[in-house]
Amino acid sequence: MLEGLLIGLQTAMSFQNLAMVIAGCLIGTFIGMLPGLGPMSIIAIMIPIAISMGDPSAALILLAGVYYGAIFGGSTSSILLNAPGVAGTVASSFDGYPMAQQGKAGKALTIAAVCSFAGGTIGAILLMIFAPMLSSVALLFHSAEYFALMVVGLSAIAAFAGTGQVAKAMIMTVLGLIMATVGEGALFSLPRFTGGIMDLQSGFGFITLAMAMFALPEALFLVLKPKEAGSADSEIKDLRITRTEARLIAPVIGRQSIQGFFIGVLPGAGATIASFLGYAVERNLATKEEQAEFGKGSIKGLAAPETANNAACTGSFVPLLTLGIPGSGTTAILLGALIALNVSPGPRLMIDEPQIFWAVIMSMFIGNLVLLILNLPLIPYIAKVLSIPRNFLIPFILFFTLMGAYIGQNNATELLILVGFGICATALKFADYPLAPLLIGFILGGMLENNFARSMQLYDGISFIWERPMTLGLLIIAVVLILLPSYRARRAKHRADGVADGD
Repeated sequence: MLEGLLIGLQTAMSFQNLAMVIAGCLIGTFIGMLPGLGPMSIIAIMIPIAISMGDPSAALILLAGVYYGAIFGGSTSSILLNAPGVAGTVASSFDGYPMAQQGKAGKALTIAAVCSFAGGTIGAILLMIFAPMLSSVALLFHSAEYFALMVVGLSAIAAFAGTGQVAKAMIMTVLGLIMATVGEGALFSLPRFTGGIMDLQSGFGFITLAMAMFALPEALFLVLKPKEAGSADSEIKDLRITRTEARLIAPVIGRQSIQGFFIGVLPGAGATIASFLGYAVERNLATKEEQAEFGKGSIKGLAAPETANNAACTGSFVPLLTLGIPGSGTTAILLGALIALNVSPGPRLMIDEPQIFWAVIMSMFIGNLVLLILNLPLIPYIAKVLSIPRNFLIPFILFFTLMGAYIGQNNATELLILVGFGICATALKFADYPLAPLLIGFILGGMLENNFARSMQLYDGISFIWERPMTLGLLIIAVVLILLPSYRARRAKHRADGVADGD
């Protein structure tokens, strides 16, 4: 390993590769801030540029920098405008945006930058240590285990509901699962519930739905209830994280760096699931007083997804580099770039071309440092977006929302879907229904159905549940997660009754 690290450091520290890291991080950060232009789009656009370099190490370092730079930068629009730049930063808006509304935009962006740096760096250390070992663990996960993992994700849905809102959260989750069934099914390539509309054959676009659930209602809410919406303090202050806050988020960073990395290792899981599960886990671990803060500007609620999604990005390189299996849609594009550069990722990559393998890992350390150095000084200027008068801010949000939805699918029908869902989402927001569970149900619904269908075909029924110990173990965890909130509520009630009787 030491020899590999020295080779990787020597390769990554060359002038060309350092320039590639900085360029990739810059491009990724700014693209990540724009809703709709996620890492998949920009990496696909940049593949011809990367291939033209001829050097596989430099090409992969550039594309990897764009990838984690986009996740790093995607939190900015989530926090400032409630318009998630990429799927992996949706959970960051749950507490990041309320913090911005309370005049803490600078602090929120600082926490996001520090947690992203910590998650990415710890993830890179874990990648360096565990990559060969984890490649064999990733192979143990089949369709049945992925199905169970999706169930675990859905069972944590209560974490996204406020007090007394669990029923509403479950209704919204079911609605999201129903919406995920629109389009071609997992078993048969036939359109379902499309109403004869050809543009719905591939289902609803995630970016369109994310914009409709978060950004568009925010713009309409500013118009319909200007007094309640209230603009954030235009003065950017209080950028520093206090010692008390640092002590609060330090354990979160530690837990979510490890959890996010291991979720990223699983092919098909990715930063989105890591961020949602990270948020859910931290809310369930929090005290009752801290739980009440989640969704209202909790620093733990912001730190958890920001750490987890960056650690998961790093983790997704494990199956890509050691097995040649893409861990997400973005790494699938990276796999295509590697093949085009005549590099064969897999178990032999570390032995045959160690300079590529270790150079990518070392570039992650450099890249995360570059991102931190680039982002921290820019926070006061980035946060000034909130000082824009509401008359200008509303069209600004609407422009990026419509542009993001159109670019996401390159289809004008998406704009009609966006407006329709946006109006419905605004009505649900006024009725105090949580919108996050709907989006989570939609994201996990497709993967849940696909993996369940494959498992049913392989085992000719549902016998895979008890025949595969890992699947059974994950489903037991899901049951525990479902029962835990009600158990904690009952325990708190008994404790309150005991105190009342004592009085």
